[in-house]
Parts: sequence; C-alpha cells; structure tokens
Amino acid sequence: MPDIVASLKDYSMLKVQCERGIAQELSEYFSFFVPGYKFMPAFKAKVWDGKIRLFNTMNGELSAGLYVYVIKFCAERGYEMDTEETDYGLPALLDKVDPEFLKEFYKQLKLPYELREYQHDAVTVGLQRRNAILLSPTGSGKSLIIYCLMRHILGTEKNKILIIVPTTSLVEQLHKDFADYGYDADNKVHKIYSGKEKVTNKRIIISTWQSIYKFPKKWFEQFSAVFGDECHGFKSKSLSSIMNKATEAKYRFGTTGTLDGTLTHKLVLEGLFGPVYQVTATKKLQDDGTLAPLNITVLMLKYLEETREANKDNDYQKEIDFLIKHEKRNKLIKNMALSQTGNTLVLYLRVDGHGKPLFNMIRDAAGEKRKVFFVSGDVATEDREAIRRIVETQKDAIIVASLGTFSTGINIRNLHNIIFASPSKSQIKVLQSIGRGLRQSDDGSTTQLFDIADDLHYKSKKNFTLLHSAERVKIYSKEQFNYKIVQVEIE
Repeated sequence: MPDIVASLKDYSMLKVQCERGIAQELSEYFSFFVPGYKFMPAFKAKVWDGKIRLFNTMNGELSAGLYVYVIKFCAERGYEMDTEETDYGLPALLDKVDPEFLKEFYKQLKLPYELREYQHDAVTVGLQRRNAILLSPTGSGKSLIIYCLMRHILGTEKNKILIIVPTTSLVEQLHKDFADYGYDADNKVHKIYSGKEKVTNKRIIISTWQSIYKFPKKWFEQFSAVFGDECHGFKSKSLSSIMNKATEAKYRFGTTGTLDGTLTHKLVLEGLFGPVYQVTATKKLQDDGTLAPLNITVLMLKYLEETREANKDNDYQKEIDFLIKHEKRNKLIKNMALSQTGNTLVLYLRVDGHGKPLFNMIRDAAGEKRKVFFVSGDVATEDREAIRRIVETQKDAIIVASLGTFSTGINIRNLHNIIFASPSKSQIKVLQSIGRGLRQSDDGSTTQLFDIADDLHYKSKKNFTLLHSAERVKIYSKEQFNYKIVQVEIE
C-alpha cells in the first residue's frame, strides 16, 4: 500500500490521504514564517506564531498547484505515493501539444506580427501544464501570451474565461491590446469595474479583483479558465479566495514580472496557479534589443552631522515625514525632473504629503515650457489613460505619479527618465517601476533611472531608508543593471 494517495478534490484543491504521522510531517513541510511576522500585531499579542500553514491536517487538503512539492516531499523522505483519478482527472496530468497544430493555430489568429520564440514557448508550456505562473518582465509581451492562451482555450472549452487585473487602467489596456491583436473586443469581451454590469453572455470577462472578490462561489463556477495578471498580489486573502472559489477552472495562469524573492510568497502563488515558468529575463531582452538599455544613478544624499544627530532616534514613519518635507531634497528632485531631456516619470509614495507638493513645485517652475501631469488613485481611470496617451505623443512631458498607480502594469511608450522620489525596499515595486521605462522609445535612447537615497546615519547607527537603498542596490546587482552611486552633500 502506498504511504500517500493524492487526488483532485476539484481544480483548486488537492486531497492527500495518509496516516496521521505523515500528515503532521506534511504540515511542518508546508509551514513557513511570514516575512516581517515579528512586527505584526497578532504575533506581538502572542495569538499567532508567525507561520503560514498551507496543508490542512484536518481534511488533508492542499492547494492543487503544490502537487509537485508533494512529489518532492515523498522523494526526500522515502515515502511511496500513488494518485487516484476523480471527476477532475489526475493531479498534474500534462496535455500533449502538437507543434504543427500550434503553427496553424497562430496563422488562424492572423496576428499583426509573429510571436517571439519565448512567447511561443510560454504558450506551449501553458497549454501542456494547464496551471502555471508565467514569470516575464515588463515589455516582454505578456498580454500577447495571455491572448493566445485565451483564444486556444475558447476553442477547446465551453465555459467562460475570467481575466483578473489589479486596476481599472489595466482592464482598459488589456481590452485595447486584444483589439490591437485583431480581436472583436468590443463585442466579445465584457469589462467589470466601478459598478459596471456583472452579468453577461460574453465568454471573456476582464475585471478588477476589487469588483468581484465578494461574489459567491456559484458565480466563479462558470469559468473554465482564470488568468491572474500581475499575480504577485494574489497572496492577499481576498485574491486567494477568488482562486479557491474557481473550482471548475481547469486552466489557471498567473502572469507577473517579478516575485518578492521569498519562498513563502512563491509557494502561496504556486499553490493557486501552479509552478513558476521563467519565460525570459530583462537582461536577455535588453541584450537582443527588445527592451531599452538602462543606466541607474543612485544619488546618495549625505546630510549634515547636526541633521543626522537630530534625527538619530526617528522611527520609520518620522524619518519618512522628515525626508518628504525636506525643502532642499524636494528642490533637488524638482531641478532633476526639469533638467532631463525627454519624458520623465517621478514616482512618490504619499499623495498629500509628497506627491502634490512636488507636482506644484515642478509645474510652477516649468510654466508653459513643459506639460506636467499629476496622477494618484483619486484620478479617474479615463483621465489616467488620457494622460498616458498624451505622454506617448510628447517629447519632454513630466508625470508625477504615485507608485500604486503607475508602478504596476501601465505601459508608457517613449518614457526616457524615471526618478524614485520616495524610498522603497520592495523588490516587486522596484522592478515593476523600472519596467515602466524599459519599452523601446522611438528614438532608441537609453533609459535613465535616478534613485534618491538618503544617508542619515549617525555614528554606527544606520537609518531605515539607507538600509532600504542598500536593498535596492542588491536588486540592481542581481538583475545585472548598470548602476553607479554618486555622493551628494545636502544641508
């Protein structure tokens, strides 16, 4: 008799049958400390041990995408495993994909241009696995991969397809992309956001997750496939619940440019969508000319000793408050934005405390010479899209935008410069923000990134944002970006 029997409860959950002792081992195997758990209220209150547990010992259930890790668990510990077929088939059963059929399929799509080799490979892997995280950087053509997978599934499955995106801007952008690929998107694609009709006969639905996550399980059962675009955000309970309610979705794909680098994040997402498949990498796309080359200048602002001493006991929030209100720091950002040649994106974190003051400073100084735009979460989707289109026709526009609205998923052609006006250590935010500027400009210019870092250390005590800048430099080094660090004295 096998030690473990695995079967599909549905397309969302795996059922694992085993003895109690092995179940406990599985529980420990799939238990991880959440990054930063020591600072979370529940841990501090001693009502939570800081761990996330992916395997349920009570019912033997585990997210279906983690089946490959069950195989690994058995191999490492010498356990014999078998699978049991249910109405949902066998776990991780690979479909055969005929290369010649795919070639003919692409011809039928009548795409305006041919797929790149890595895009073709991604579609092939997706159809074979049915469940996968397609990891591919900004500018690599993820929307075309989604489109090809979607069109293939439409021809083989009877039910609907759900595509989930994080913002209303991305709903509109993906709808436009499909139209650009030759699809009758206006008549065949339904959009859900901001109070739009939730019921439709159209087989393709593009929606923000905020618009649907409270819907009942019955609503999600109408889908044969679910795509989670920018899926790195699906670690949240709201987004995870969507995937867990889509029990009839045989095809489950997550697409993103980056993960946060932690094992916990990776496994949570793989449980929802399936194993990670690296489609291509930023450096490779830069080397072959698909993406623009990038030069990074880290401007390390060195503050006076008396300033550093006065701020030595600041907590993180007080340090941020000090930096975003620092007159000469903001003046430096303003002058930098105005001195750059080409379209420039200035990214900030706090709307009222930093974004609006920066915008006012830059706009007033620019006068009639340059177009300056302000973007935050309060700016309507239609207005953001209008700004994006305007900028694509400009040569020296400036956008002052929040990280939340313009760091993820927004495509801006002819973006020449990016300024990080606010500190961040998030690998996802950093790489997604950089991705805004890596699309090839019409003039073939190199993208310039200016990373504002702040050295407020006093004696041996390093300040928070200085440590964060070190994390960003690690990311630049890991991604093989060209970067240099320049010291700048500031009063």
